[in-house]
Amino acid sequence: MIAVIQRVKQASVTIDNTLKSSIVQGLLVLLGIAHEDTQEDSEWLTKKIINLRIFSDNEGKMNLSLKDINGDLLVVSQFTLHASTKKGNRPSFIDAARPDQAIPMYEQFVKLSEVELGKKVFTGEFGADMQVQLLNDGPVTIIIDTKNKN
Repeated sequence: MIAVIQRVKQASVTIDNTLKSSIVQGLLVLLGIAHEDTQEDSEWLTKKIINLRIFSDNEGKMNLSLKDINGDLLVVSQFTLHASTKKGNRPSFIDAARPDQAIPMYEQFVKLSEVELGKKVFTGEFGADMQVQLLNDGPVTIIIDTKNKN
């Protein structure tokens, strides 16, 4: 799994000119699922994201987690994170999980995140043409790949 994590002041997902989800202070996570990803990857990534200390404390230091600030979480599926651009100019998405595997893993990730965070997690819609808007805070953007846990 690959996650692009963005600390946001606000973020939203619109589908067909209809607002699907909206959050205020928290994290927007773009989530890419590969065909070799497992439940262990999902569990590890969930805990890592929810407990990542990237919010400022009273001294202005990044020392607080999403959980600490009671922030919101918006998770958007994004298979294009697994694009391979090694050959030519057209990306290959061969490493991305097919929907029959990716949808249950995406849903599992959201459920695990709700348990870990202790509140509702907002989402996009798997496979939909989404417009994602965000106001990046910092900016702080972190990329985590479960295949590279070092």
